[in-house]
Amino acid sequence: MLRLAIDDQGEGPVVVLLHGLTATRRYVVMGSKSLPRSGHRVIAYDARGHGESEPAPAREAYGYECLAADLLDVLDSLGLERAVLAGASMGAHTALRVALEEPDLVAGLVLITPAFHPDHPPGLERWDRLSEALRSGGVDAFVEAYGDAEHLDERYRETVLKVVRQRLGRHERPDAVADALRCVPRSKPFDSLDVLDRIAAPTIVVLSRDEADPGHPYEVGAEYARRMPNAELRVEDEGLSPLAWQGGQLSKVIAELADRAYA
Repeated sequence: MLRLAIDDQGEGPVVVLLHGLTATRRYVVMGSKSLPRSGHRVIAYDARGHGESEPAPAREAYGYECLAADLLDVLDSLGLERAVLAGASMGAHTALRVALEEPDLVAGLVLITPAFHPDHPPGLERWDRLSEALRSGGVDAFVEAYGDAEHLDERYRETVLKVVRQRLGRHERPDAVADALRCVPRSKPFDSLDVLDRIAAPTIVVLSRDEADPGHPYEVGAEYARRMPNAELRVEDEGLSPLAWQGGQLSKVIAELADRAYA
């Protein structure tokens, strides 16, 4: 097992937080402490190569098979037999892979802005450009490339780039994050959307509207929810900041699902 930086707080129904690509364990509920304060045990860890966690043993070892294995190792090391998995983007895809492979371990799911669609692969050129920017020019070059690539709505540009800069500054090994930027988009958590109808765990899919978060298309997450038998959608009201960016409100959604799953 790789050395992963793990936080373990609170008591009660178990929630594991899984962050997205280039983020860290802080950036699922944006530092909010409301989950442990509301009677939940919250496990959050930095994915391999991210934050304070050890890099992968090989530059190509950041695919979903490796990320899912790390999650299983975390659950095993803490003696957890069941948990609610709450993941953002890459973290959502990792949670889904584990739910498909080891359904008895998953009490429930909160899938925050999932983006993977097996029939519409991501633009690898963009991810490779971001990887190279981080590797060769550091945080400043990455933020510049990110702003150019995302076609951000001007209403949200300043906020998004500020958060991107903050979370990039939290990595001990930016070279490892650059490796992950090349590998993760080339990996598939599952081969077909048809498999989603096998996931019986109670699920909430948290989406963002496309004008605020074009990198995580609304329709992709909506399709997940339509195919999963026990899933429902949550999204912010028109014109408001995305629910996925509001740590306190997102924590309430996760708590609701966890309480239901453990009832």
